[in-house]
Amino acid sequence: MQNDVRAGIFPVKAGEDLTGKEDYLVVLSHTAGVPEVNLPTAITDHALYVLISAGTSGAVVSVAPLSPEKTYRVPIKGGCNPGDRLCLADVSVAADKGKVRAVPEDAGDYRTFARAESLSTDGNLAKIRPAGVETITVAG
Repeated sequence: MQNDVRAGIFPVKAGEDLTGKEDYLVVLSHTAGVPEVNLPTAITDHALYVLISAGTSGAVVSVAPLSPEKTYRVPIKGGCNPGDRLCLADVSVAADKGKVRAVPEDAGDYRTFARAESLSTDGNLAKIRPAGVETITVAG
């Protein structure tokens, strides 16, 4: 039975202070079964929601699930060219949590989930289109 289903933007509790983080990517999780969103804490997190309206911890915010039928504008770290595979920015830098970046040349495993559809420079909003999630291994 398809009751209590939804499409598009929906409200959810902020699991942390998300003030000023509109357009950033967030992770849907829960505390004791109550849904909440947080900024990613690992570059392999499934940050598959865009924060539409922000708020303090415990406030109701709104998010949009990423869909390949739509493009989104998301803050980028570094820069990108159209067609670049995108992954999460380095979450060890607090200001970069929830941003995207082109897959770096540094050795490591990166989870890509989108492609850039515009040329964009550091700190701007890149136009992205969600794509299948895959892990890319960059050899050192």
